[in-house]
Amino acid sequence: MSPFNLSPRALAIFVLVFSLFSLSSQATAAGLLTPRQSHLQTPDILSQDVKVTIENGYAITQIDQVFFNPNVDDIEAIYSFPVPEKAAVGEFTYWIDGQPITGEVVEAARAKQIYETEKASGNETAIVEKNSFLAFESSVYPVRGQQRVQIRLVYIQPVHLDSAVGHYVYPLEEGGTDEAQEAFWQFNNSVKETFSFHLTLRSGFPLNDVRLPGHSAAVITKVNDQEWTVEMSSGARNVADTEPAGHGEAQSTPHSHSAFSLDKDIVLYWRLAPNLPGAVDLVTYHEPGSSQGTFMLSLTPGDDLEKIQSGRDWVFVLDFSGSMQGKYATLIDGMQRALSQLPVDDRFRIFLFNQSAWEVTNGFTNVDSQNIQRYSDKLFSLHPDGSTNLYAGLKQGLNALDSDRVSGIVLVTDGVANVGVTEKKAFLKLLEDKDVRLFTMIMGNGANRPLLNGMTRMSQGFAMNVSNGDDVYGKVLLAAGKLSHTALRDIELDIRGVRTSNVTPTIIGSLYHGQQLTILGKYFVDQQDETATMKLRGKIGDRKVDYDARLRFTANDVRHPELERLWAYATVEHLQGKLDYLGDNLDTRQALVEVAIDNSLVTNHTSMIVVRDDRFKQYNIERSNRERVKKENSARQERANQPVSNNQQQAGNGFKQPRAYPVGSSGNGSGGGMINFAFLVLLLPLLFRRWMTNV
Repeated sequence: MSPFNLSPRALAIFVLVFSLFSLSSQATAAGLLTPRQSHLQTPDILSQDVKVTIENGYAITQIDQVFFNPNVDDIEAIYSFPVPEKAAVGEFTYWIDGQPITGEVVEAARAKQIYETEKASGNETAIVEKNSFLAFESSVYPVRGQQRVQIRLVYIQPVHLDSAVGHYVYPLEEGGTDEAQEAFWQFNNSVKETFSFHLTLRSGFPLNDVRLPGHSAAVITKVNDQEWTVEMSSGARNVADTEPAGHGEAQSTPHSHSAFSLDKDIVLYWRLAPNLPGAVDLVTYHEPGSSQGTFMLSLTPGDDLEKIQSGRDWVFVLDFSGSMQGKYATLIDGMQRALSQLPVDDRFRIFLFNQSAWEVTNGFTNVDSQNIQRYSDKLFSLHPDGSTNLYAGLKQGLNALDSDRVSGIVLVTDGVANVGVTEKKAFLKLLEDKDVRLFTMIMGNGANRPLLNGMTRMSQGFAMNVSNGDDVYGKVLLAAGKLSHTALRDIELDIRGVRTSNVTPTIIGSLYHGQQLTILGKYFVDQQDETATMKLRGKIGDRKVDYDARLRFTANDVRHPELERLWAYATVEHLQGKLDYLGDNLDTRQALVEVAIDNSLVTNHTSMIVVRDDRFKQYNIERSNRERVKKENSARQERANQPVSNNQQQAGNGFKQPRAYPVGSSGNGSGGGMINFAFLVLLLPLLFRRWMTNV
């Protein structure tokens, strides 16, 4: 829908949406250090330096922060950071007497006992614990009075392309979904001295564009067709201003020094060059002499999914609770755009839920512009409030389905169920016997992603994460392609010629329009590289399809040690899902703990402890993570000094066609599903004046 074609009423709503959208970015900040004693002053953030490298299908984010304790007395402080979905914390380093000490992972109860013992003795110590699904929290003691403290956090996460568009979020907003946490944190979120953000993007495929929709200060530089860099610092204009950085042009505006506020996510998009074929990429890690290696296989089929012609039913279940106040306008705008992409023979219903659930529509309604506008107006007139009874909303949506029609449920929420039924197992049981696809848009950094992703997998649907700083229209265009096309279902993967094990996901389910499938696992080769054949089988409607490729598994490749953590995280996630669904099981829990400790991961059952070097030996804790971090840092330095690697394999049938691009984009670089929001905001006053003169 173009703003030039809006009715007077629609234009007024359009202005309201963007006004509210700008307010939604005023969120509480992340990466803060707060005294455990509430009456004490909050430490100042003196500096924050962020280094990000995206390459080979995963991103590495390193955050170095320096704080200053303005209190005269020593304090115990809590450090919190909302690490993104599927991100594995690989390093937490705390400086003691000027020396960096890297944490080691042990069982959670033991780590807590060590921390309390060291604290009681007055010794320097820190512990990193997983705060359910919300964030990783580190307790640090003591932070000396009138002195600085330095912290480093490093995490690794897989990065997927969706319809030839990549997406990375550096999370600086807390989710705003935990009232107890909100009451605790004291928000001193300005960096006093320096903030720097440096990102290097290296792609095995040529790139067409790189954008940061909300940060006009970013200096984006095209090194070559396959490598781009992004730079921001507190010495430049560094708040969300008028025009997003993009189009491959280096942009910076000199500005007087000012503090950088850590309260808005940094969101990066990149788009591949047009008309690229599907692809098979394989990244491996195998140390010489080791019995097994680790692999990450990324499959991007060609665009062979047909558009759906028959009418379908869509049930929208929208979070209306108080935690959605800053996200509600974005939510409704996204739903309105999604409806406008559906064919006219589709139907829809809309349900809202807070502490209870109710229907906004009156039964199924035909998709046409009048009905879309009518119910959008109604939704914009409401104001979210209350608790979150997610179960009641989802149950009403499921009960509203017409069994005689193809149906889907679109759930938009921050996913924190705090009243009514809240157990994950109950949600999975609710979906277990329903033949319906659940499409979830997960809003903000405080979302209960394990719950929402678990429900999505159960229904063989898909989930999308949406930051407040995201280009929401671009997200909706990506989602629209999935709603309007058939899916590749009943997928089976078969690799022969090389023995593999511990492959995850164990059940693939479905692959939607533009989606990329990533498989992690272990493999066994002897003294030399070996070649394997891969077949991916599935159904598109009633039609059986096969995709094939030849894969080269290496016997000596030490370039990507991070794959071990990525595989371990995916395995832990699978085991935790079994515990959530089947209940506590000693064998499953022990397997989870062993994988986490062997690969130095912080989980619900393991924590990372930092003590003085000599104390690790006294507690009989091996310095395995310290050695792993050294190995990873060495490999990263080696990769940085080499050309961009090409991990493409010999792809056969099914990968030759051009890959999918966003709905509304021909793949020729003239849009790509990302709209310049700030440009529209600049146009709105002019459009509003034009409307007023014509009323």
